[in-house]
Amino acid sequence: MRTHLKWPALLPVFTSFLFTCLSAPTIMAQAPEVFRLDGGRSTYAFGVNERGELQTLYWGASLGPRDKIPLAHSLPEWASFDSSYTNTPQEYSGWGGGLFTEPALKVAFADGNRDLVLHFVDANPNGPQSLEILLKDISREVYVRLRYSMDSETGILARSASIENREKQPILLEQVAAAQWTLPPARYLLSYLTGRWAGEWTLDQEPIHAGARVIESRRGSTGHQANPWFAISRDSSQEVVGPITADEEYGEVWFGALAWSGSWRITVEQTQLDSVRLTGGFNPFDFGYKLNPGERLETPLFYGGYSDHGLGGASRLLHHFELAQVLPHAPAPRPRPVIYNSWEATEFKVDEAGQMALAEKAASIGVDRFVMDDGWFGQRKDDHAGLGDWYVNPAKFPHGLKPLIDKVHALGMDFGLWVEPEMVNPDSDLYRKHPDWVLHFPGRPRSEQRNQIVLNLARNDVRDYVEAFLDKLLTENDIAFLKWDYNRNWSEPGWDQVPADEQRRVYVEFVRHLYAILADLRRKHPTIEIESCSGGGGRVDLGILRFTDEVWPSDNTDPFDRLTIQDGFTYAYTPQIMMAWVTDSPHWLDGRTTSLTYRMLSSMQGSLGIGANLNRWTAADFAAAKRLVAVYHAVQATIVHGNLYRLISPRNNSPFSSTETVSPEENQAVVFAFTHSTQEGRRFPLLQLQGLNPDAQYKLGWIEGKAEAGTPEVASGRWWMNHGLRLDLRGDFQAAAFRLDRQP
Repeated sequence: MRTHLKWPALLPVFTSFLFTCLSAPTIMAQAPEVFRLDGGRSTYAFGVNERGELQTLYWGASLGPRDKIPLAHSLPEWASFDSSYTNTPQEYSGWGGGLFTEPALKVAFADGNRDLVLHFVDANPNGPQSLEILLKDISREVYVRLRYSMDSETGILARSASIENREKQPILLEQVAAAQWTLPPARYLLSYLTGRWAGEWTLDQEPIHAGARVIESRRGSTGHQANPWFAISRDSSQEVVGPITADEEYGEVWFGALAWSGSWRITVEQTQLDSVRLTGGFNPFDFGYKLNPGERLETPLFYGGYSDHGLGGASRLLHHFELAQVLPHAPAPRPRPVIYNSWEATEFKVDEAGQMALAEKAASIGVDRFVMDDGWFGQRKDDHAGLGDWYVNPAKFPHGLKPLIDKVHALGMDFGLWVEPEMVNPDSDLYRKHPDWVLHFPGRPRSEQRNQIVLNLARNDVRDYVEAFLDKLLTENDIAFLKWDYNRNWSEPGWDQVPADEQRRVYVEFVRHLYAILADLRRKHPTIEIESCSGGGGRVDLGILRFTDEVWPSDNTDPFDRLTIQDGFTYAYTPQIMMAWVTDSPHWLDGRTTSLTYRMLSSMQGSLGIGANLNRWTAADFAAAKRLVAVYHAVQATIVHGNLYRLISPRNNSPFSSTETVSPEENQAVVFAFTHSTQEGRRFPLLQLQGLNPDAQYKLGWIEGKAEAGTPEVASGRWWMNHGLRLDLRGDFQAAAFRLDRQP
């Protein structure tokens, strides 16, 4: 019996919805209980079951336009220990009604009640590919609006929730997810990304077993230690012998990414009936969001997609989606300028003459953008002082930044600047004036890391200060780019200026204000470009990427380490945003010695930057770099906007690695190959390329290196993909690169 669904009142809504669907086949409804979204090569469907719950029905490869999906029916209880409510895969479950699996929403009411059971109220299309579903508790005035929007090209589905309190008393939200995803019982393999500072983007893979795997950050920001991305592959093997590896180009993969730059959590749970549920959103650790009457809380977006071409196909879909739908200049963000950054040359010892000299050297090799790093502001002589005092140091730059900027422009480059707006040193004028502006618990120590404390950006006055000084800096100077750094995680996240029961709002309001500042700056200065940097990859996610043009994947720029770092990074994020610097050798972290060519080719797989101390370069170094920068400019659009194929993985201590990127029009391919070492006379593996037009002719052009004798100069796509070619590549830390260009 449907006690909370008023079907007669809903018939006009569903009738309108069905007529909309007839003209927009990307959303279909089987009147009145099943909803279906189609895009790319996938279908997503859910419906209302006999109890009024919103139930997941299907997520996978595209179904036929006339195929009907069976109506939703709740699953029976399993003995007396697992209720039907627990066993039924709900789209967005409240904690109540006998739920023992991970809830999407957990609420505490003013009278102590904590039971929440959400039932369907109505559905409204929001456009040809978007849908809103309204849920309500069975008796309390708590409403949840679920939003669905499917991208027609990639089939990636954006989901989010809005929780509204229409009770007469406040409620406390103790756990809030953006979405839940469900896969039917089967054998699955989970892939996810973990790491640490200087060792980010490790691809971990493991079979999904009974219980829950939690991937999270409790740090106030996205974190180096885990990234809010997942992929789940179907495992069709009958027995597990040794480690399982997901297939790169074949097989079904479900994947997703949470667009949130604060504390987050994704729970991957195999239930007692062997289905797999994923729940992701705000991290419930130390979380409690007081929702006053009439208020609502919007969750982040949680994206999900499906690929039938393995992990490689999943990553290519994400890359296309990020370029076309997420980045600030979507759907056609320009390839990133080749940058020079002054940090390794000067560190904090920046001054006008020294930066001008570096700018001249950078311009001589074809750099597009000169970026001055830390040390230009306040009393900044090292990392002990100056953060928060964002005025130009008069001793280092007696005439301000204009003479340096003019010099950079005269050399044919634009100008960028390093900032760290969310931090303050205790040794600063700002902290001495406003010690209450930092995250802290009164009467407790204020922990310092890198000699700095986190400003409480949740406060309106702090938000206004940060936005004002950045706006002033950009208004008074012709700055094209900000390298926005964030060099520590939270501690003592207190906010004693608001009532105690509202202080934990800080986890949401801080990030909301960060996004608002970035959005306002982009609105006021529409040509500004921004990099998200957090000691490397500590703040990379689809939330921050709405407002930033590129990211800094790792402080580790060792070119061999970067092969694995970049490999993992590109499972979740496009090479367009992956800044990759060429720095000095031996490398400061590992002490490894590599050639400039090896370092250049490693970095050319992403968006190229130079971070070496040019004052130490030889004439031969400048000549080699100039040649390779010119080559990179010629093929960059293919590298950062094309389809990426991982021909040989550098993971698992592989002695070899290789990537190939094919332009969207299939008229060019760029291939990189690297050795760690060759042993016992073994040759570099055969490279069978992918993604080419099999019937087109392609001409081979060498960037660096050569093939074994007998390799043709021109051959069909079939030849390059099926016959393949062998590189003449031997030795330790050697590299080669070539391009294939389609012939008329």
